[in-house]
Amino acid sequence: MSILSAFSQQEAKIWLLGVMPVAFTDPLSITISAVTTPLPRTSVDEDESLYTSSDGLIRVTASHDIGKRTRRLLKVEHSKLTSDPFKPTENVRVSMSHYIVFDVPPAGYSATEQLAVYTGFKALYSATSDALITKLLGGES
Repeated sequence: MSILSAFSQQEAKIWLLGVMPVAFTDPLSITISAVTTPLPRTSVDEDESLYTSSDGLIRVTASHDIGKRTRRLLKVEHSKLTSDPFKPTENVRVSMSHYIVFDVPPAGYSATEQLAVYTGFKALYSATSDALITKLLGGES
């Protein structure tokens, strides 16, 4: 029996790393189509936090999955009501999601190096008023 078996998985991580997990500022806020929406933290789990708008139409999830590789996820889910194309007098809820995932090996990339890769990627897709994303959404590859 190892000394770590007396701890929960989260406690063992804290003990091994010597740091407490830190949460994002609460509330987060997101601006979509010039409308800023506050997103208070509505759920906290060992490796995941959920931030939700008061109407439940916007959610942001931050999570960490540590295994053979480390996956860090930031996801926004957006829902809205729109007319049903088959019954135009009725509304239906539709949704979309956008993710960013850092998928790294357990060793070999420092946080600084990961940030450098992200910064380069962000510059690529946000250049020229998000032209690359506009093309991607239009079906180009």
